[in-house]
Amino acid sequence: PVVASFSILADFVREVGGERVALTTLVGPDGDAHVYSPSPADAKAMAAASLVVVNGLKFEGWLTRLLKSSGTKAKLATATEGITPLKMQDDGHGHGHGGEDPHAWQSVSNAKVYVANILKALSAADPAGKAIYEANAAAYLAKLDALETEIKAAVARIPADRRKAITSHDAFAYFAKAYGIAFVAPQGVSTEAEASARDVGRIIRQVKAQKVPAVFLENISNPRLAEQIARESGARIGGRLYSDALSGSDGPAGTYIAMMKHNISQIEKA
Repeated sequence: PVVASFSILADFVREVGGERVALTTLVGPDGDAHVYSPSPADAKAMAAASLVVVNGLKFEGWLTRLLKSSGTKAKLATATEGITPLKMQDDGHGHGHGGEDPHAWQSVSNAKVYVANILKALSAADPAGKAIYEANAAAYLAKLDALETEIKAAVARIPADRRKAITSHDAFAYFAKAYGIAFVAPQGVSTEAEASARDVGRIIRQVKAQKVPAVFLENISNPRLAEQIARESGARIGGRLYSDALSGSDGPAGTYIAMMKHNISQIEKA
């Protein structure tokens, strides 16, 4: 029994653990971990787990309370261990992550670190399955190598002066650094807070000044803000990006690899 804090981590655990793992995901598809409120069922799943896998970097602000209330004796694995976090821009209205950007999975090279940490944790929790976990991880890492090649090729096809986009909240800094797409996110706007008229006006001026060609909706954010920015700035809606959660299994981003392929496809089209 393994608990993963949110859907993207759960996909990594599923790839490495395979059929040896009975997996519970706390924040499911299209769920916003920033504003999540754990349920009694979550505490029960946590109490029964042998291993709990979390992102860390203060992404799961509710986690400490849940761990304590569940009384779990499970081992805790932090998937971002060994990753050097980027600093978040903070003007007093951030996500409360303590200045560190937790969205490290948006770089495929970081995703490989997640997989290595999950492999280590599963092998420690279930030594009898170590060979299976190692084989599963090796196969998945090869797929991640191919994914990174695909993303870089797609970015190379985008004219350099058009490699920029605006999103609803600041979740793509690792993607930007890894692949050279400039993401303009509205400072002072998080998934927990409504944007003020002044915020929206500033964002619209930012889009016009930087000639940002596309505004993207996000699966965890209310689309109204992005739609208003697009309407008043003249930028086009570039489609929907998946930032902090996968889609359902029947959607375009049901796995991490599908999510990253979908996102770069939307960016390239826009």
